[in-house]
Amino acid sequence: MQEPYVTYSIHNKIATVEFYTPQHNSLPTIILQQLADTITQAGNDDNCKVIILKSAGNKTFCAGASFDELMSIENEEQGLIFFSGFAKVINAIRQCPQFIIGSVQGKAIGGGVGLACSCDYTLATVHAQIKLSELAVGIGPFVVGPAVERKIGNAAAYELAIDASNFRSAEWAMQKGLYVNIFSSIEELEGAVEALATTLSNYNADAMHEIKKAFWKGTENWDELLMQRAAISGKLILSDFSKKFLKEFKKK
Repeated sequence: MQEPYVTYSIHNKIATVEFYTPQHNSLPTIILQQLADTITQAGNDDNCKVIILKSAGNKTFCAGASFDELMSIENEEQGLIFFSGFAKVINAIRQCPQFIIGSVQGKAIGGGVGLACSCDYTLATVHAQIKLSELAVGIGPFVVGPAVERKIGNAAAYELAIDASNFRSAEWAMQKGLYVNIFSSIEELEGAVEALATTLSNYNADAMHEIKKAFWKGTENWDELLMQRAAISGKLILSDFSKKFLKEFKKK
């Protein structure tokens, strides 16, 4: 079984940040921190004009939080540390001066939806269903909520948060504005992502930086807000409901 990783590569001013974990690309603290650090690194790279964010594999873009780590949380401090990992990644994307293209090849669940929504321009395959499963676990999409609401609107985000057990199709996600376009295969997706990145790599970097800054206006309080939200999830994950859910899930 391959070890979890986050990689960074750059070619022709196009940076690619790729992550992987063997548990359906679910994210433990160490990978979340590496993701945040790598995105920040790309943002500070003078040779980088545009960034592609993707995961390895062909079935799941990101299954959200690592359930193994969720089960190990014993107090609110540990809960805050874990959920703040997602806050750090979202804020790294938000603060990164370059456009980030999300390449979503498969299902996005929980925090994975938050990552897809945080990207500036997200393309996907027809298999990229989405689900905010947090309520079923006994918590809520508190950390990713602002990013989801910003991308698809309050009504659609609320629908996802309440119907926590069912996926929405990639077509639904595109209609709501999460995906700009969807493709029938990973090969077509990767071709479209590469073509867009190549076009952007030839544009004025300063203009792109200013456009991104303008479109993210009003999120300046997210450093504090997302940490407050992480504390809420960190407290709720200690509930008897969540502990029972995780224990039963582990048995499956």
